[in-house]
Amino acid sequence: MTQEQNDPARAYSQSEAPSLKTDAASAPKKRFEDLPPAAQRALREAEERRKKIDSKQDAMAGEVNGRGGLEPTRYDDWEIKGLTVDF
Repeated sequence: MTQEQNDPARAYSQSEAPSLKTDAASAPKKRFEDLPPAAQRALREAEERRKKIDSKQDAMAGEVNGRGGLEPTRYDDWEIKGLTVDF
């Protein structure tokens, strides 16, 4: 199979290809106060939920000879390394 002459990938050499990298480190950081009120409210509610879940986790009895780490069902769903797992 031959490539067509008008293939856009052929227009650039490997060293001339446009970069898709972003410079996120130099982007200005948004302050909490700069966010819209709805976003501020959502972030506050999420923080309250995390605190509630963490306090529930801290109140639980420790598992004897368990797998270690955080309780995998602490968000009411089984998770491993931050990913939800379906049995």
